[in-house]
Amino acid sequence: MKRTRIAAAVLTAALIGTGLAACSPGGGAGGGAAAGSGSPADLEAALEKGGEITYWAWAPASEAKAKAFEEKYPNVTVNYVNAGSGVDEYTKITNAIKAGTGAPDVAQIEYTAMPQFYLADNLVDLSGYGFGDLEDDYIPGSWSAVASGDQVFGLPEDSGPMAMFYNKRVFDQYGITVPTTWDEFSAAAETLHAADPNQYLTSDGGDGYFASSMIWQAGGHPFQVDGTDVTIDLQDEGTAKWTGVWNELVEKKLLSPTPSYTDDWYKQLGNGQIAALISGAWMPSLLESAAPEGSGDWQAAPMPTYDGTAASANFGGSAQGVISQTKNPALAAAFVQWINDTPEGVQILQDSGSFPSTVAALTAPEFAEATSDYFGGQQVNKVLLDAADTVPEGWQYLPFQTYAQTIFADSVGQSYASNSDLNPGLKKWQDSLVSYGNEQGFTVTGK
Repeated sequence: MKRTRIAAAVLTAALIGTGLAACSPGGGAGGGAAAGSGSPADLEAALEKGGEITYWAWAPASEAKAKAFEEKYPNVTVNYVNAGSGVDEYTKITNAIKAGTGAPDVAQIEYTAMPQFYLADNLVDLSGYGFGDLEDDYIPGSWSAVASGDQVFGLPEDSGPMAMFYNKRVFDQYGITVPTTWDEFSAAAETLHAADPNQYLTSDGGDGYFASSMIWQAGGHPFQVDGTDVTIDLQDEGTAKWTGVWNELVEKKLLSPTPSYTDDWYKQLGNGQIAALISGAWMPSLLESAAPEGSGDWQAAPMPTYDGTAASANFGGSAQGVISQTKNPALAAAFVQWINDTPEGVQILQDSGSFPSTVAALTAPEFAEATSDYFGGQQVNKVLLDAADTVPEGWQYLPFQTYAQTIFADSVGQSYASNSDLNPGLKKWQDSLVSYGNEQGFTVTGK
């Protein structure tokens, strides 16, 4: 889940075609399959006929899924390519679509980036293959990221309901009670840092996806999207709730200054110098693999809330979609269905430590009751399952959310860097997004 940060100017050049295409019918360059064409019977026929497809992804389970699919269907060849994660991969896909050649048949795409691809007609509408009938197989939050009206542009893979992961050894050492409200969380951060200036309760160097998820948990709706009409309000009630707490941490220098996802960051998580993280369901496996020294010290708890009412949000998660340039949409769709909607495919995902999106996997007793040695024998999945049930409905991402992430550091990130009020940075972020969206052909209004 390491986020790739690149210069905004580079990404703008790479994605400019995607934004412009979003507002014109058939805007996807180098298109292949007709949207919504085909039938469920075509999937079986494609598997029987066989062929070759290319699959771009980066998740740990991706290559194993491709190999298992080939074993199941030996007349199909899946060329797996790790084309880089997130923005790196999206830039390559966009460039290939613009060039009219070189795009994969199937690609892993984060939920936050799905709109920028399907609004540009760069993803095949899979509803003709019967994918709309699979809705009940998935939790609502994940399904809403791949579906738009009656159209279905992929199938969910993993999900990222949020919780608080904390170092119980450090909490016990400093007499810190697990916070259940954000006021208690803020007080705990101050208490711990005052007791030892080298200790920090948590870490946040300024990440647009994290900020959006925190606003989501607070009940905010800063991004309202209706077709190509977009409204942005990064001073709404939910945003104000979040900054009301987070400003105190930023301004009092209570957040660890160590850059996230670096060797030093993992080391400090392992030794307890950073004692808690608010993160998605993918964090337990990341801690186990990258901060092994912390084994046995960590626990999971629900996210603190503003009023005592349980609430979480989603942070992370991705889907697989069929790129419009494909020459074999039915075979590509059959691959997507097998890796994400069969017990075999989902099990490979779970074995990699990822949190699934299918109802069957999440409701299986062996999943909920699984214990983690790293988390001291705790049934961590139960905490995450409860979190998944408390994610507020109605959240929307921008149709240019990937671009929004790249300029976060130039706006809100400056507030983090100067340990100052986040609101001016949020206003600057909003102004930049309004300008960019209108330049790309959207009708964007800022409140």
